[in-house]
Amino acid sequence: MIGLQNVIFEMVAKGETLKATADRLCAEVEKRFPDIVCSILTIDRSGLLHPLAAPSLPEAYSAALDGLLIGPFVGSCGTSAYLRMPVTVFDIENDPRWAMYKSTPLSLGLLACWSSPICDGRGEVVGVFGFYFREKRGPNAREKEIVDTCVHLCAIAIERNERLLQHERRANVDTLTGLSNRASFAAALSHLSCLEPGSWALLVVDLDNLKIINDTFGHLAGDDFLRVVASRISTVVLPDPVFRVGGDEFAILVQSPGSLSRIADMAAEILRALAEPAICGGHTIVPKATVGGAILSELETSTTQVREHADLALYHAKEFGRGGFVLYERGLSSKIMSRRKAIRDVTTALREDRVDAFYQPIFMFDTRKIVGMEALCRLRTPDGRIVAASEFYEATSDAQVATDLTQRMMSIVASDVRNWLDMGIPFQHVGINVASADVHGGKLNERLTAAFHRENVPLQHVILEITETVYMGERDQIVAREIKDMRTEGLRIALDDFGTGYASLTHLLTVPVDIIKIDKSFVDRLAPEDAGAAIVEGLVLIAGKLGIRVVAEGVETEAQLKQLSRLGCNIGQGYLFSRAVDRDAATKLLLESAEQPADILNRAVGEQASKARPARDGAFRSDAA
Repeated sequence: MIGLQNVIFEMVAKGETLKATADRLCAEVEKRFPDIVCSILTIDRSGLLHPLAAPSLPEAYSAALDGLLIGPFVGSCGTSAYLRMPVTVFDIENDPRWAMYKSTPLSLGLLACWSSPICDGRGEVVGVFGFYFREKRGPNAREKEIVDTCVHLCAIAIERNERLLQHERRANVDTLTGLSNRASFAAALSHLSCLEPGSWALLVVDLDNLKIINDTFGHLAGDDFLRVVASRISTVVLPDPVFRVGGDEFAILVQSPGSLSRIADMAAEILRALAEPAICGGHTIVPKATVGGAILSELETSTTQVREHADLALYHAKEFGRGGFVLYERGLSSKIMSRRKAIRDVTTALREDRVDAFYQPIFMFDTRKIVGMEALCRLRTPDGRIVAASEFYEATSDAQVATDLTQRMMSIVASDVRNWLDMGIPFQHVGINVASADVHGGKLNERLTAAFHRENVPLQHVILEITETVYMGERDQIVAREIKDMRTEGLRIALDDFGTGYASLTHLLTVPVDIIKIDKSFVDRLAPEDAGAAIVEGLVLIAGKLGIRVVAEGVETEAQLKQLSRLGCNIGQGYLFSRAVDRDAATKLLLESAEQPADILNRAVGEQASKARPARDGAFRSDAA
């Protein structure tokens, strides 16, 4: 007995598997009692039997027991576990508890069975230890003694194994969501093969609003939010596994053929499922997420590369349009590197004071009188070359860079306008372009007011130009509130590049503006029979009834000017009058325009004003384009 105990204790101490320990225990007992066949079963929390060790029984016999629910008529072992007490069956053939299961043991020459429950430290039954006899009998005193020892040893081994499993679950399962965690993800990746392109893919889901939820509603709501997200993603991607690999990041290993053939559709389904409102901590919350993905291709030779490519796709998706999906493709790395270079270049230019403003005049078609300027950002390279905004536009997708550029432009423009006013130029207004980060930051009005008040320039001389992508962005309620606040204080708003995005005139009813600038693409297509002409004519008519002024961009020919005039648009900008020029050239243009007879200018302005009704909130002024 002591020798048996020492053998098992040593195996437990060395960390041998539960299966190996149980097999050795059965073998040692059967060596001491050659006429006995040992069996050890475990029982899960649902009350189902699972074979653990029975080295002298056929595998088919043990397999037949797997998943049986314990009960009062489930052989000796199932009954013992159910009753939580030893059960002795002297005659398997005639005992009702074996009625449904007797054929196999009888065919093996096993005529009787004695089973004893194995309990853990809390008294819960976690297994059953069984003796099969080759004759119709029960256990003798020595056999009872050794079974008591074996049951005790089994309980120790099973409890240790359960502790190991719990530790493993804690190490590999995210306790909040119940999903596999980063460690499990790394292990799963390490077992994937990269030999067959297209055999698997990786999707990475990043939550866009977890921090806002935690800061606004508290971490309890944030925890509920994460559980909802985990459940929804898991439901959509079944049978593919989901992992929580970061605080607000999830990964899906896509291996099922059906999903691999429609990876973009799967990403879209994830985003649609997440977009449904959820009750989290008593608050209604709409999850927002961005997805990046990569499919194993001949380009990747390791799982690490696939992971890096999926992360690059996610990074690209977040920077160029949160809420969408980007699948990695060749060249994406170059695009991201180009963007990073643009960010570095702009950041350096800001630090070295190489950011400047150029101005393109806005003029009346009939008098060619300047009625405004649009300020355009330019960079000067160390060797003096002027860089247009189109060359560093990618950098403005970075919120900090965009905000810093706008701040610098506000200061430069305010100083220039102050100089023009001091020169006695009858200056009307200047348009300043603002980025998504400026509007969504929530302090644009405050920043603008501070910049122009420092130079003692009234805000009536300022028009903010906002593109459709900002105007109709994902957080359009923030945009609407910011625009309304600025217009209430007298600032005028221009909707820039109209026609290139998704804004429509119906949106102007909820987020009104003062000026619509028709994109150059419409002006380029102007012709009597072209649909573009009909669109421009309708836009001018409707905008006029709403008290909104229309400015045409990209006017380059006299033919375009005449066609626009016939359609009712009398104000524009473009190369026909002037390209964007530096402040000295802009000053010269303004002085030349100011020399025109005042009565011509006043008549032209009056004609334009008579065609439009006063705008809402008193923002429309006849002296502004």
